[in-house]
Amino acid sequence: MELDFDSQVSGYEKYEDIYLGLLEKTFNHLGLSCEAILSVTLVDNTFIHQLNREYRNVDRPTDVISFAFLDGDEQRDEKLHGHGPVPLGDIYISVEKAKAQAEEYGHPLERELSFLFVHGLLHLLGYDHMTKEDEAVMFKLQDEILPPKEN
Repeated sequence: MELDFDSQVSGYEKYEDIYLGLLEKTFNHLGLSCEAILSVTLVDNTFIHQLNREYRNVDRPTDVISFAFLDGDEQRDEKLHGHGPVPLGDIYISVEKAKAQAEEYGHPLERELSFLFVHGLLHLLGYDHMTKEDEAVMFKLQDEILPPKEN
């Protein structure tokens, strides 16, 4: 597994190890065997707002954006279950949005940043939540992969 980690917001370097662990846990849970290559960048609202405007025609900051390299690839499943290196894509997470959401949901920031990484990773792997059925599958996987919520 190769995770290119960058934090444009200082003080979040520990998330490289957390995200590597979640990457391995996700792959084990899904039974995937390829050598994943991906990047994750922690950013501020201004940066993610700019990405949204430029690539999604959304004029606001969001919590996470994933750019999946395998979207539309008819051999995605074969590649993910193979043994060679597979570039999955890029994940951008807004630390500002994560802080606000952690406060809103009443859980620690680490939980929110972990959730956003797993959510983005599942998008890179081809999961989505555009329909109720797809949402149920994706959200169930998130619950199974993430550690239980602290009370």
